[in-house]
Amino acid sequence: MKENPTHSLPGIPTLLFLLLVGAFGFWLFIGGVAAKADLQIGAAIVVGILVFLALTGLYKVEPNQAAVLSLFGKYVGTVKDNGLRWNNPFYAKKKISQRVRNFESGKLKVNELDGSPIEIAAVIVWQVVDSAEAVYNVDDYESFVHIQSESALRAMATSYPYDQHEDGQFALRSHAAEISQHLKDELAERLADAGVQVNDARISHLAYAPEIAHAMLQRQQANAVIAARTRIVAGAVGMVEMALAELQKNGVVQLDEERKAQMVSNLLVVLCGDRSTQPIVNAGTLY
Repeated sequence: MKENPTHSLPGIPTLLFLLLVGAFGFWLFIGGVAAKADLQIGAAIVVGILVFLALTGLYKVEPNQAAVLSLFGKYVGTVKDNGLRWNNPFYAKKKISQRVRNFESGKLKVNELDGSPIEIAAVIVWQVVDSAEAVYNVDDYESFVHIQSESALRAMATSYPYDQHEDGQFALRSHAAEISQHLKDELAERLADAGVQVNDARISHLAYAPEIAHAMLQRQQANAVIAARTRIVAGAVGMVEMALAELQKNGVVQLDEERKAQMVSNLLVVLCGDRSTQPIVNAGTLY
């Protein structure tokens, strides 16, 4: 079922014409009553019935709206011309909005790729681009969009981990653009048969489920501490190497291996400690 544009008559000229015919029928009726002419009265009544029936063929189409016409269950065509329009009075007319719409899905609780329960929600921006498919291919296209959007969001969430554990791996929290594009493509495939176009799809809420949120926060803090410690130790080792090299280069003091090890230990304690150290000054011998 594909959309088929069809012709319609402009409503205002048609309305004026019908009013003139109605006025003629009223004049005919008045004349028939005055002349007591039953045939003339009958003709006036027929004209009035036809005018009234023709008036039911008038309908209004707003901007970014389409009117789907059908005759006794058979699809006739779609009218997108704005303003007051006229078609066969026996046509059934169903109006479909083609404006851009959006909705936010509820918070879904799903398991991400690593099996951890998370809460996720998304904002979907969509619009109807084929009115015939929206009316005849699905029972309720709005409900269809909502249900399929939640289904696509669940499928997408189970395909990625919450956090990135390896270089080059896509994750829900660190690759928002790629995840949004995946969700948009998934929705476009699911909603194509309903005449719906997905303009944008983005995650609006992402968090660990409450029952594991505290544990995951501790893990994130531990990872941050480890990363910070790794960087501190790497810097401290570099500074110790530089200090020993400069002392040996300038000949300030000659240290044996045992004293070098002690000096390295002291420098690492100073550079890697969380608190400031209190030095012990040796005012006596060299050792």
